[in-house]
Amino acid sequence: MFENIFDLNGRVAVVTGGAGGLGREVALGLAEFGAEVVIADRNLEVLKEVEGRLNDLGYGAQALEVDVTDQKSVSGAADKVLDRHGKIDILVNAAGINIRRPVSEVTESEWDKTVNINLKGTYLCCKIMGKSMVSQNRGKIVNFGSVSSLLGHPEHSAYAASKGGVLLFTKVLAMEWARNNINVNAVGPAYIETALTRDYLARDGNYEKIVKSIPMGRLGSPTDVVGAVIYLSSGASDFVTGTILMVDGGRTAD
Repeated sequence: MFENIFDLNGRVAVVTGGAGGLGREVALGLAEFGAEVVIADRNLEVLKEVEGRLNDLGYGAQALEVDVTDQKSVSGAADKVLDRHGKIDILVNAAGINIRRPVSEVTESEWDKTVNINLKGTYLCCKIMGKSMVSQNRGKIVNFGSVSSLLGHPEHSAYAASKGGVLLFTKVLAMEWARNNINVNAVGPAYIETALTRDYLARDGNYEKIVKSIPMGRLGSPTDVVGAVIYLSSGASDFVTGTILMVDGGRTAD
């Protein structure tokens, strides 16, 4: 009765930030569960490597260069997906950036860049790619929040503001599109150990301080996040919408 509850065969999934450490693992996870995956990012060179990796494993994949902060770029990417696949069933907004500085040192351009990628990019991709879901009366959207959607971490002002916005945007969109059978949720990772975070974690005892703040006593891995995304992308979460699934080892349980 439940053996196919996570089956994604026949589903078309778009993953933004597909060239990043988390995005590429999410894309691989979705493909392993049967989805036809479109990976989108500004870094086309790395995207092509990810596309090749997926194809070598026997999964069909499409790489698209897209700037999530630009409406024309997102619209063009959506048109290409629809031209090739005819629909969009799953959207995972994994594109993101974090610039760590005290509030007094954050420049206006750094603030704008962070908010534009993390929050505006999520809004544009949901609005534009979600049109296909509205027309077919079905869809799954998974936005990337963070523990910073809920907690005030020093030197994370722009990031926390953007991720707090992602959480509230997720709730509003879930309410608006509930009648269209579109589930809109978010995942909220704590620190995940990837190539993009290793330099920061290696400095000034950051690794030890962060691990100490996590009740489970370890950092997250991309696999931890992939499992949450698969759940929120599958039929297993059909009655779940407007929430954030924290993948944080208990960080926000206190």
